[in-house]
Amino acid sequence: MGKGDRKSRKGKLWLGSYGNSRKRSGIKSRLRRRVSAEKPVVAVVEPVEIVEVKPKAKRTVKKKVESAE
Repeated sequence: MGKGDRKSRKGKLWLGSYGNSRKRSGIKSRLRRRVSAEKPVVAVVEPVEIVEVKPKAKRTVKKKVESAE
């Protein structure tokens, strides 16, 4: 079982595919654990300036008037 085998983990890594031997959910959870263990996330809240937003004027479609000849 080597790089050419599509059913083995080595084969999945070499081909760049995912499946039963190499699941994306397992990879993502390992990465999340790894990142969260190294650097704790600190949230910094800064005061936000409130700006008033004027509503946009509605555009109306003018109907073409047919001239009676």
